[in-house]
Amino acid sequence: MSSYKTVKQKACGEFTEKRSRFIGYACPVSTEEQANEFISEIKSKHWDARHNVYAYILKDGNFKKYSDDGEPQGTAGMPVLEVIGKSGLCDVCVVVTRYFGGILLGGGGLFRAYTKAASLALESACPVTMELCSVLSIKCDYSAHQKLQKLLEKNEAHITDTDYAEEVTVRFYVRNEDEKKIKELIFDFSGGKIRAEKTEERYLMTE
Repeated sequence: MSSYKTVKQKACGEFTEKRSRFIGYACPVSTEEQANEFISEIKSKHWDARHNVYAYILKDGNFKKYSDDGEPQGTAGMPVLEVIGKSGLCDVCVVVTRYFGGILLGGGGLFRAYTKAASLALESACPVTMELCSVLSIKCDYSAHQKLQKLLEKNEAHITDTDYAEEVTVRFYVRNEDEKKIKELIFDFSGGKIRAEKTEERYLMTE
């Protein structure tokens, strides 16, 4: 998988429907353990709520799970899961808390309310695209540093940190597909004196 979509941060959104309060929470996760920790966090925060419905999708194995948490089957957890799936997102967990307002919403009303709460949470959490990137490192002297930095920035390399010692060490990442190109540019710029060394591959935001 060269890329996938997830959310950037924890976030929430809420609304009231016929006196029932719905609060949707979204969080980036990458394992079942992280998802369960987030679910427990929200349940502890809203221990007095009637329902804490959840759903999550993980990238690894396309693993999916949901819970209606006492709501009629198919009216809560499934619509939350469908919102995540239709958004094309993974490695994300959504929990929707409901404080019952005394008025029954019916199956259709519940389905729409949980769908809306999940959508609000995901929108607030800022969907982002993660791409498989090459993490690289170069060493250069101080006289070449500024020009090299401009070269990297011009070619969509993302500098993560810079160490200043006897030489300057610059660490950065590029999309996997751009690795060969950036290595050649650095090599040509330095007349073959500087070579970019690849240290790892990982999924990172490129925009």
